[in-house]
Amino acid sequence: MDQAPGSPQEPQDTHGLPVCYRHAGRETGIRCTRCERPICTDCMISASVGFQCPDCVRTGSGTGHAPDASRPRTIAGGTVVADPRLVTKVLLAINLAVFVVGLALGEQFIHRFTLIGGALDPVLGEPVGVAADDEWYRLLTSVFLHQEMWHIFFNMLLLWWLGGPLEQALGRARFLALYLISGLAGSALTYLIAEPNAGSLGASGAIYGLFGATIVLMRRMRYDMRPILALLAINLVITFVAPGIAWQAHVGGLVAGAAIAYGLVHAPQGKRRTLVQFGTCALVLLVSVGIALVRTAALT
Repeated sequence: MDQAPGSPQEPQDTHGLPVCYRHAGRETGIRCTRCERPICTDCMISASVGFQCPDCVRTGSGTGHAPDASRPRTIAGGTVVADPRLVTKVLLAINLAVFVVGLALGEQFIHRFTLIGGALDPVLGEPVGVAADDEWYRLLTSVFLHQEMWHIFFNMLLLWWLGGPLEQALGRARFLALYLISGLAGSALTYLIAEPNAGSLGASGAIYGLFGATIVLMRRMRYDMRPILALLAINLVITFVAPGIAWQAHVGGLVAGAAIAYGLVHAPQGKRRTLVQFGTCALVLLVSVGIALVRTAALT
């Protein structure tokens, strides 16, 4: 059968149902409201009416002008952008840059920014820590700090695997808030439970926040969750079996990431969406800060 000029070709599966034009084999009953090509849940982007495909969002369907206020949004209401992995790339670059600086400057740099409750540091030769010297910055700087090659390699690998799809689904600002608050929550729980003189560093709290958010998002999109659950289970086993790992940061980040993502992707449509999303992030942030304040009061 001949195809009419200009009409998109629609692949179909053996049952006669259309399949996504970008992902062969995925059945779908959803079509882009602009080009009318079939799209799966991975490709559909919320618009003011119905859903649109990434190609139409990127090109503006040949309108020749910038999208207006009703431009398509991500599932969490974020702005659709040309590079959906920009924040992930920037976070990767920051972590790698800090790692290189740590290698160049040595232990003194590492000890200055590691999370520690309070102790006399033999390298710096002075009392250090959140409680010992009001060094609150350590709760966040430690999230970008790595000392071992294997540590930063696996954390950055997971950041790339999990961060890119999450950033695309949530939008840049929401993804960045998820990452930073999850990392802070992991640090706060470590500060609360770990010994005051025990040092902790690494992006693991933030990475586990991405794990929690990915599970929430996949459940929301009704994807097969077995692969991500299996990967999380393997990492949790390593967390509690391998020596020298701050499991508190992993658990704190996981819980915070799941809570934030739930508020982001399940917020009601309309004017209340941003308020609910902002409120969820603020609540998790306040809980994290509250934990740190309680611990500081106990130690001082």
